[in-house]
This record gives sequence, C-alpha cells and structure tokens, in this order.
Amino acid sequence: MNVLSPPKARLGIEIVLDLVCPWCYLGVRRLMRTLRRRPDLLFDLIWRPFLLNPDMPRMGMARPDYVVRKFGGEDRARRLYASITEVGRTEGIDFRFDRIRRTPSSVDAHRLVRLASRFGRADAMVEALFSAHFTDGHDIGDHGVLVAVAAACGLEPLAVHAYLQGSGDLEAVQTDNLRAHRLGINGVPCFVVGGRHAIAGAQEPEVIERLLDVAALDTLEY
Repeated sequence: MNVLSPPKARLGIEIVLDLVCPWCYLGVRRLMRTLRRRPDLLFDLIWRPFLLNPDMPRMGMARPDYVVRKFGGEDRARRLYASITEVGRTEGIDFRFDRIRRTPSSVDAHRLVRLASRFGRADAMVEALFSAHFTDGHDIGDHGVLVAVAAACGLEPLAVHAYLQGSGDLEAVQTDNLRAHRLGINGVPCFVVGGRHAIAGAQEPEVIERLLDVAALDTLEY
C-alpha cells in the first residue's frame, strides 16, 4: 500500500429508472461510461424503480394501443423514436422500436433486478433487460422472457420462475416508486449521488462527472 496515495472517495449512487424508458437506457449507458473513466473513485450502485406507466395492466398492452395513448398517434412516436435511435448509435445502443410488439408492465422486471442484486448481478441484469426490450423487441413483462434473461445473467431458472410466480419484492417495488415521487422525482433517469446531489435526464458524461466531483469532495471533507 502506498501511504502517499490520496484516499478514494466511496460514493453511493441511486439510479432511479424505468426499464421501459429509452432515455433511461441512454442515461445508464452514459453513467457507466463516466464511471469507467474515474478509477480514482469507488462506487456502490443502487437500482431504484420508477413506474412511468403505473396503471399499465400486468399483462401489458399492444404497442399500437400504447402509442396512441402515450403520444396521440404513430407519426409523433415515429419522429421521437427516430431521434432517440440516432442518439443511441453514439452510445453503442441499437434501438429497434420496430421490433416491439407489446409495451409491458415493468413491475416484474424491476422485481427481477432486486432479486439479481442479492447475487451481485443487478448491473448485468439491468443491461440485459434494456437490451432484451429495446434491441430484441422482447416483452419483458412475460415471465418466460424474464426467466431466459435471468438465466443468461447466471441466475437459476427454476428459482427465478418460482420467484416471479409469487409476490416477492412486489411491495418493495411499489414502495420505492412512491418514495421517488415523494422525493420530488417526476422524470427518469435520475441519479442521486451521496444521498445529497441529484441530476435528472440522460445527461452527457461531462455533466455527470461534475456531479461526481462535487459529491466526492463532500465525502472526503466529511
């Protein structure tokens, strides 16, 4: 150990997101890219659910019906998706909105992230769920899809199936969603660093890095 090395700040980062939100996929990808270029900092990531569609039926709904309800029509949605797809390419994300046939409830996907966190696999699970939905067009409200994603992330399929069939962590997901609203979070992604500093939106890495610096300074001073 080099006694002359400066101490590393350890930052807790709460990532408030919805797994059916394309801007959350972009924001998380940018956050991870920023963290990789900061070896001088230590991070503990905590994934927090936010339900953009809290009234979505658990079986989801057909994509055309959702697009009309959310955007008022296909034309507006197509323009928005084209813009997101273009930004996604700069982050190495292959958005394929044309493959999405159903818009799922994200409740069970959020439950799965909580389960994965107990095995140290939450980060990989979030990325896999985003990719399954936005690139492969899979319905991440479907338990068969979720079991397959979990298995690819190293979880035991039969145990995951049993978990999803039950109600484990369902109340916790709903509680975390309410907590986010009570904290004044009304849009995602939102990153809360060190419990005190927050930033919302799919921000550029430079903006995220400034937030990390401020939070790290607070940690070291404390």
